[in-house]
Amino acid sequence: MLYKIHLLQPMWRRISQTAVFPYISLLVLLLPLLLFNSGQNSLMAHDEGLYAWRSRRMFDSGDWIAPWGNVHHKTPGPYWLIAVAYELFGVSESSVRLPSMIAGILSILLIYEIGKIILNQKLAWLAAAILSVEFLWLQYCRLGTPDVPMILLLLCAIWSFLKAELHPQYRSFWTFIAGVSLGLGFLVRSFMIFVPIIALLPYLIGEHRRHRHLANPILYLGFVVGLIPTLSWLWLNWLRYGNGSFEELFKFVVQQNSQPRYPSSVFFYVWNVPLKSFPWGFFSFLGLFLVLRRPIPRYHLLLVGFPVVLFVEISLFSTRLSHYSLSLFPFIAILAAIGLDWLARIYQIGLTKKNIGHTQKNSQTLIPLCPLRPLRYPAGSRLRVYVFPLPVRKSRNIPRNLSYASGVLGILFLLAGIVAFAWGNADIHKYAILGWIVGLGWLILPLIWIARYRFNQKFLTARYWLAGWLIPCWLALAVAGSLGLLSDYNPRYRAFFQQSAIASVLQTHPINFVQVGGKNSVLLNFYTLIHGKQVDTVSQLPAFSYAWIDTNQTPQVSTPHRVVGAVQNYQLIQVLSQDR
Repeated sequence: MLYKIHLLQPMWRRISQTAVFPYISLLVLLLPLLLFNSGQNSLMAHDEGLYAWRSRRMFDSGDWIAPWGNVHHKTPGPYWLIAVAYELFGVSESSVRLPSMIAGILSILLIYEIGKIILNQKLAWLAAAILSVEFLWLQYCRLGTPDVPMILLLLCAIWSFLKAELHPQYRSFWTFIAGVSLGLGFLVRSFMIFVPIIALLPYLIGEHRRHRHLANPILYLGFVVGLIPTLSWLWLNWLRYGNGSFEELFKFVVQQNSQPRYPSSVFFYVWNVPLKSFPWGFFSFLGLFLVLRRPIPRYHLLLVGFPVVLFVEISLFSTRLSHYSLSLFPFIAILAAIGLDWLARIYQIGLTKKNIGHTQKNSQTLIPLCPLRPLRYPAGSRLRVYVFPLPVRKSRNIPRNLSYASGVLGILFLLAGIVAFAWGNADIHKYAILGWIVGLGWLILPLIWIARYRFNQKFLTARYWLAGWLIPCWLALAVAGSLGLLSDYNPRYRAFFQQSAIASVLQTHPINFVQVGGKNSVLLNFYTLIHGKQVDTVSQLPAFSYAWIDTNQTPQVSTPHRVVGAVQNYQLIQVLSQDR
């Protein structure tokens, strides 16, 4: 058996060295996280439900311009994507989320390509892997919203800019692709695409003398070509509603900034981004510090300038929501890869007496920061040597302390799981399972450290230590997905609509809406197959018709009726008779 394993090792080494292996390994890492679920799906209110419902109106009516009967405040890109998924795979929650899933996969591969250009192949893979296991990023890859598709277009533009620098003979082609990507970004996210475009200005302006992207007319030609679908949609809307189409787009942006829906402090993202990207946000601060100490030639204003400017922009914007920070997460992953790789190199040096004695004699022992692009290297060479002097005595304990801290975190998760299982109900028990799995995952790091430096298991190299950070996050997201926490956002509504009595009524009768409002009303709109009229009172409805009512809006209904079913503050009723 050992002989067979020995024979397989050279074969595995050859496979891992092939050009396609990084892509395959990233897909193997990401696809289970996107696909794992409990077998049950329900939409998240409010944004996902809105996009799903508006896309369904577009699909059902066949009107891909303005099926809602009035001017609209958003460009139709996300509705078109979801409606196409409906056309191909039918109306379902999976179809709603398919465009974001595909965009998430392509974004991971683009981050790998961008990382190869800015850093190297090893750090590029690590950055893509980190992005795959960032909580907020993965959550929105599994939601039917336009955020991840917009980021895909942004990353495509950045990658095209970098390719134009690397291959001057194809400069026009790549610059055109960059312009088209940014133009299509307006179709997907309206004026919000200008937020990351402004964040690109430090790179586009600061390095202009070198790459001269802004002086290339092909960039603006591509941007105009990318705007053609949006301009066509605006023109067709103008034929119906006049100037109202343009006014609504501008009015929505002004209202978002002047009338915030969720007032919060200007420091909202200071705590929210590290929390939603834990633990990678903290490693990204280390990576940012290291890159500031030793800037990366040519790409410093992109790697540092973009996230800093974007962070300031979204912080100054008065409406502050977690998903507005999603464009930061690819750069958090890249900076976290730099910081984590630096720590892994310290881990590899270890705590041997020889190293410590050498440090006492020479307090400036060189520890490699990361193998980045040097100031001088042979033309066409992929070799990168980048050394950052830092005393070993001051930094040698960091990986050990982090390993033990993760062990403490794991124990806390295990205890929380025990408490949740002992005193919680059936709904809480699934969180107990998640706590146990995550707790066991965070115990991997201290075990690796102890095995290497207490029991002399030298095969546990830095790669194992890096894997010890990725595995707990992967397990947490995989288990959360398997338990339905990333796909079944409203199980109460799902169970209600699956009742045979409710399903039979919704499938065979038009359902009217009587002053139905609130956050979850979008779920009623999406799951109601045949829509009736929008009315103000039940008395306006004919006898034996069905309607949704909101008990908060109409607490007392004088017209005789029967309640077919109720979920939260919504009731499905049938009018029995009508007093004329």
